[in-house]
Amino acid sequence: MHVPDGFLDAPTSLATAGVASVGVVGALAGAARRELDDRTAPLAGLVAAFVFATQMLNFPVGAGTSGHLLGGALAAVLVGPCTATLCLTVVLLAQALLFADGGLTAIGTNVTLMGLVGVWVGWLAFRGVRALLPRRVAMVVPAAAAGAFLSVPVAALGFVGLYAVGGQAPIPLDRLATAMVGWHLLIGVGEAVITALAVSSIVAVRPDLVYGARPLLQQRTLVVRDGVPA
Repeated sequence: MHVPDGFLDAPTSLATAGVASVGVVGALAGAARRELDDRTAPLAGLVAAFVFATQMLNFPVGAGTSGHLLGGALAAVLVGPCTATLCLTVVLLAQALLFADGGLTAIGTNVTLMGLVGVWVGWLAFRGVRALLPRRVAMVVPAAAAGAFLSVPVAALGFVGLYAVGGQAPIPLDRLATAMVGWHLLIGVGEAVITALAVSSIVAVRPDLVYGARPLLQQRTLVVRDGVPA
């Protein structure tokens, strides 16, 4: 889903750059500190490295765009949505500067689509599904998979919307929309599977490190009746 230089016009690119800079730097940097502690902070670096590796597997979708796993929902479930957005931002900057994966003028667009839309749609879908399932730690896994699946085509639709506003490539909107949504529905399946495997492996051994599992791990008051815990 990396957008290259020149795919969107200058006003659209500048607008997304403004959204990304305000959303990432202005609002989320401080909130990310509250999501992490001494135990979970190292996990953010591992998540960023994992997302970086998975996003390097690209295949063409059309007119210079590419399809790949996003990793936003996985990052949000593991380290929190604000931290996940920062992780995705660092990954996208490194890819653009070091590997020319995504254009320099389109960094704001890529951060908006993958770091904001991908992360927050995945996180909100995860929370919605988690609320509907039994309050057990194991239910974090299917909720994370659902969030991961939904985040991918929604981010693709977000890209189509931006192209409809300021697209510059010589490709019809309906053709681009069909290609992007069709491919990313398939990618969403893979994203859901990988997210479920990654989250389940951590939940099985250290559920306390999973940000999305914290509400289910809150200590309950122990009531003792006649010397027997109730």
